[in-house]
Amino acid sequence: MTHPYTYIDPNAKVAPNVKIDPFAVIHGDVQIGEGTWIGSNVTIMDGTRIGKNCRVFPGAVIGGIPQDLKFAGEKTTVEIGNNTTIREFVTINRGTTDRWRTTVGDDCLIMAYSHIAHDCIIGSNCVLSNSVQIAGHVTMGDWAWIAGVSAVHQFVTIGQHAYIAGGSLVSKDVPPYIKAVRNPLSYGGVNSVGLKRRGFELQRINHILDIYRFIFNKGMNTTQALEYIEEELPASDERDEIVTFIRESGRGIIKRFVKGATDED
Repeated sequence: MTHPYTYIDPNAKVAPNVKIDPFAVIHGDVQIGEGTWIGSNVTIMDGTRIGKNCRVFPGAVIGGIPQDLKFAGEKTTVEIGNNTTIREFVTINRGTTDRWRTTVGDDCLIMAYSHIAHDCIIGSNCVLSNSVQIAGHVTMGDWAWIAGVSAVHQFVTIGQHAYIAGGSLVSKDVPPYIKAVRNPLSYGGVNSVGLKRRGFELQRINHILDIYRFIFNKGMNTTQALEYIEEELPASDERDEIVTFIRESGRGIIKRFVKGATDED
């Protein structure tokens, strides 16, 4: 299933039923799982591990060295899960000594011209729409979606089931289950549409909404809101996850939108 105009290094570990189209280049320290398709003019570089039943469209480059001046040639990896689609001209760089790898989970869709930098951890069932640019050391939870032409600052964390609107500049952490919208990027409510599509019951969605009302809409500071939530709202996995996310946030979370606010506020 390999075209004669394709180059595969003899040291690469490619499953027998992988289909590789003309003019693709597969370097030596590469592993590609069963049922995967590699399109024309794709370059798979050293350190890349691709799972089963993935699709990599023409022009993608996976496993390029980090665009990081501190990188000194250490042996690191890019690890792609199963059933993930990588569209045209996507670039995914391998890790540095910070995490030693860049990972993309199962069942993800990485649309055309997107970039995932070194040491990123992208969960499963994530979607990056066209031209999303993700800087180094970003963590993105399962089922998180980023709409097109958005840019994510290094070291940002995006919680699971979060939705980020198109054209966003993401410089703060985005807590789980919410919509992040407007400029500057702000809390836009709970991602109820996405949660319903994934089988969340209305009672569970309303519980998440109650939690975020105290964080964003009740006039409390973050410390006061978290203390109130822990003391007054019923315990749940979602409550504990949200509280822990905010307390452990390295860059601080996005805020409620204030009319007339600027990025310097």
